Amino acid sequence: MNEGRQAAYTIDGQLQPRERFYELACDPRRSVVVEACAGAGKTWMLVSRILRALLDGVDPQQIVAITFTRKAAGEMRQRLAEWLAEFARGSEAQRVEALMQRGMAEAEARAAAPALQGLQQRLLEGGRPVEIRTFHAWFSQLLRAAPMALLQQLGIAPELQLLEDESELMPEIWRGFHAQVLADADLLADYQALIDECGRSTVLRWLLAGFDKRVELRLAQAQGLLMESVGGAAEVSPRFAAAAPLEVFAALRGQLQALAIELGQGRNETMRKAATAIEQALSAQLAPAALFELVRGKLLTKSNTPVKALASSPLAVALADEVELVLRGLEQERARALHQRLARLSLQLIASFDRLKHGRGLVDMNDLERGALAVLGDAELAGWVQERLDAQLRHLLIDEFQDTSPLQWQALYAWLSGYSGAGGGGSGQRPLSVFIVGDPKQSIYRFRRAEPRVFAAARDFVRDGLGGAVLACDHTRRNAPVVLAAVNAALSEAQRLGEYENFRAHSTEVGAADALEGFLRLDAEEGGAEDADDADASATPADAAWRPSLREARHEPELQRRAAEAGRIAAALAELIHGQGLKPGEVFVLARKREPLRVLAQALKGLGIPHVAPEEQNLLDAPDVRDLLALLDALASPAHDLSLAHALRSPLFDVSEAGLLQLSRAAGAVRRLSDAVPDVEDVEGGQENQERVRSSFWQALLAADEAALEPALQRARRLLQAWSERVQQCTPQELLDQILHEGDLLARVAARVPPSERRARLHALQALLGLALDLDGGRYVTVYGFVRALRQRALNLPAYSEADAVQLLTVHGAKGLEARVVVLMDSDAVAARADHATLLVDWPVQQPWPRRVAFLGSESRPPPALAELMRVEQGERQREELNALYVAMTRAKARLVLSRSRSAKAGPAGSWWARLQALAPAWVPAAAAAADLGSAEVRLLELPQLPPAAARPATPEPAELVVRTAELDEMAALGEAMHRVLEWASGPNGQGQGQARGQVLPALLGAAAQMYGLDAKRSERLARAVQAILGSADCAPFFDAATLLWAGNEVPVSHEGSDLRLDRLVQRASEGGGPEWWVLDYKLNDAPQRQPEYLEQLRVYRAAVQRLQPGEPVRSAFITAQGRLIEVG
Repeated sequence: MNEGRQAAYTIDGQLQPRERFYELACDPRRSVVVEACAGAGKTWMLVSRILRALLDGVDPQQIVAITFTRKAAGEMRQRLAEWLAEFARGSEAQRVEALMQRGMAEAEARAAAPALQGLQQRLLEGGRPVEIRTFHAWFSQLLRAAPMALLQQLGIAPELQLLEDESELMPEIWRGFHAQVLADADLLADYQALIDECGRSTVLRWLLAGFDKRVELRLAQAQGLLMESVGGAAEVSPRFAAAAPLEVFAALRGQLQALAIELGQGRNETMRKAATAIEQALSAQLAPAALFELVRGKLLTKSNTPVKALASSPLAVALADEVELVLRGLEQERARALHQRLARLSLQLIASFDRLKHGRGLVDMNDLERGALAVLGDAELAGWVQERLDAQLRHLLIDEFQDTSPLQWQALYAWLSGYSGAGGGGSGQRPLSVFIVGDPKQSIYRFRRAEPRVFAAARDFVRDGLGGAVLACDHTRRNAPVVLAAVNAALSEAQRLGEYENFRAHSTEVGAADALEGFLRLDAEEGGAEDADDADASATPADAAWRPSLREARHEPELQRRAAEAGRIAAALAELIHGQGLKPGEVFVLARKREPLRVLAQALKGLGIPHVAPEEQNLLDAPDVRDLLALLDALASPAHDLSLAHALRSPLFDVSEAGLLQLSRAAGAVRRLSDAVPDVEDVEGGQENQERVRSSFWQALLAADEAALEPALQRARRLLQAWSERVQQCTPQELLDQILHEGDLLARVAARVPPSERRARLHALQALLGLALDLDGGRYVTVYGFVRALRQRALNLPAYSEADAVQLLTVHGAKGLEARVVVLMDSDAVAARADHATLLVDWPVQQPWPRRVAFLGSESRPPPALAELMRVEQGERQREELNALYVAMTRAKARLVLSRSRSAKAGPAGSWWARLQALAPAWVPAAAAAADLGSAEVRLLELPQLPPAAARPATPEPAELVVRTAELDEMAALGEAMHRVLEWASGPNGQGQGQARGQVLPALLGAAAQMYGLDAKRSERLARAVQAILGSADCAPFFDAATLLWAGNEVPVSHEGSDLRLDRLVQRASEGGGPEWWVLDYKLNDAPQRQPEYLEQLRVYRAAVQRLQPGEPVRSAFITAQGRLIEVG
């Protein structure tokens, strides 16, 4: 073991003792790049460097640590805070030991121990934390400090409202795209040609792929590389540079005639048939394309190889080679035409997205990245940016660097290269200390543009440009020896076969002390039920037994196999949990996709094993959320019978089916088809049967005799009446809060579901309550508007964690986590078919833009010029597949279990099962009995009613202090509505003057009134205020786009550590002709200049803009609801 530990640490490629490794890794004065295996303590090293830097006297604000997720950033902050608290309370010996672990010599550690004890107090008194951010949060900070002109040049909305999920905007994006296509004859021709050739679904997948890679398409287009990413036929052969492929083929006419004569004298039937067909085609004077297809069919096979029966004819062989060359040229030309059509359409789809974002003041992650690249890489801004950053930043630390994209690296490189060379390089400042840590073996996010080759580029830069050291650690503190032996064996064998590279065998700190340690496999028995399923699947329809489809579900062999695998895993976990004392929270079950995990969840539920899938899912997929929305629907629209019926059957009311049928009969609803047919007498008499008059379920419930209703319906009527009276007076959040408490919702849901599901079901309800406040800033003041907004959006249910439950995770979701027992599910999945709608990107990490971005029609038959690029892409996919295997296996601390669902089709040769099954002995767990899911019953207790207290007269208050909360809320809603209408009216959809704006203004006013729940009186006041402002001679010029040099609404700026938001910021020509800035603040008050707090607020706004635009005049003014412009300062 000691030899393994020694060999696991290298510095600049040379083996080093562990102590020397951590001495350099944790030294904040040295720039280093660390490649560390799973479980080596990468985050520990990063936070240790922060601790050491703080001990050296560095101010917290001079340290920036960057990672990729908010969760990881939060864990870093938490670890640093815990260490500081621990060292403040611990003993002197503990502090000295901790510093020695972090690379200090004993004497140095003893000298620094007192400072370490007081470090927590020093940071608390200073009041400034260490900057620990995600990449995108850091980039956003840079853009908030950037000049407005740069944002305008990049087409980035100055409001910088981050859009994290564009899926909810996709319907509007597609509408804008289709409108532009219909308006442009060339784009419409491209679209129709693609639909005719490839089909609508394939074109949709291509366009979505282009939308996902919009950064790459933009950069390639800006450099003039996009349209030429797929070359013409000349890339296949120089002969096609002077003549098109069919022209080259037409020149072969004489040789074809000679071949027809030769083959006509041939000895076999194939020759004579080919001769006849060629001769007839030549005589018929067919078009070149038709003639080519005929000749191709006679000289080449379906796989485009020469026909063997013609091999005895040298002329036939030579012409077959010529035809094959022409075919490759034609395929290349078709690929080029397809690519260019898709490129043009994709750029239009991206433009539609950009217009929508800019109109709403939104930016996405890609905007932040390209904006940061422009800020850090622009020659004119570089000095200013570096000076600003140098004034605060001395240490840069980046975690999980293998997940960095080429664009993110280019932004970092543009900045860090200024420090390249001795003494800080071109920055003229002290060299920046850079710490980069990651593991290329754990790079599994290529779908998010992560590029493991970026790690190598950063490693070379830090070593050569910053004079740093390159460290590597292959020693884990997580995995048991048996687990690590399997990891080493699998990856070493893949490397031996040429499928993997740069893998070094790992060693471990863990001893063989865990009773559960092992590597086992779960598999179906030969000749078992799954083999029978395969036999059923191969049976013909005639052999299949008749199935009563209304009562019996379809027998799907694939689902049966998944269920069988899930049953084996559930039985194995039951044996470990009930027989060997394993806690459910110590188990991970990992799969590449979520579908197998959903099947496993049902099996675990049947055995009563608590489990959780802590990954985001659609909010509206949660059953209790659907129940609650149905209730809100019924309260907002009492005539909506289906919503009310849905709500009554939910756990909140628990009305029985008999009670619902009783309500249906009372409402006169049709129960049988015959009831819908009117009597002949009624039709002939022209009279309507009054007994069949239909009322709503709501009306029937209120009109029913209470004694005739079941208790659940009586309770429902009482609660619904109370809530319906408040629906117009309460905000959605207030109404939901009342439903939650008065209906005892959480307890009733908990009573109806198994114990293993309670936490997840209650979490979904709490998430909906939170959304009532958070959705669009809580601006929905009516239940109707809130429900509509929820149903129109693809909102995700936030992930939640449950400590003592089996975690069902995808491999991507498990990255960075560990568990005592890990099960790899569905490890022998059939390989996916080659895609027919692919987008290839060739982006060398040293270049600031892609070299090639190419749409591909078929991965199995790429055009000749893209065959090599496709081969490289497939190699990268294979590498990532092995990276995913490495990540999955290294989550296990003690036991690793391999599982698969058997299939009639053999799994792929490189599947996880194929690579690992020989290393793992079989495990056959005992069958588990179904659990009693009612064992943990929840009882609902009714508390006695407290009689109302005697009314007591209210204490009188001074009249000038009596301001009703409702009135304040009304004023706030009116003010928000005025802000919103002015923002809309001055945006892309409302710009214009006079008649043009007057036509759209009523619609904007109506939309705002509905959004903020304004009654007729306040709606009229809103209209007067907006018309007064837009019609004012003083105010109107600030909303006239034709006279403004720049304008933005709700503009965010940072000033002295605070985030501000300006109602409106414009730049226009001053009276002297030069440009000047105006900061405008909207107020309902007719004299805001008399309020000191308003004056101070506007002064701060003006100072913030003045700092961003030094040397330029900045003026500020209030705009009141009376249409007055009141300049201040």
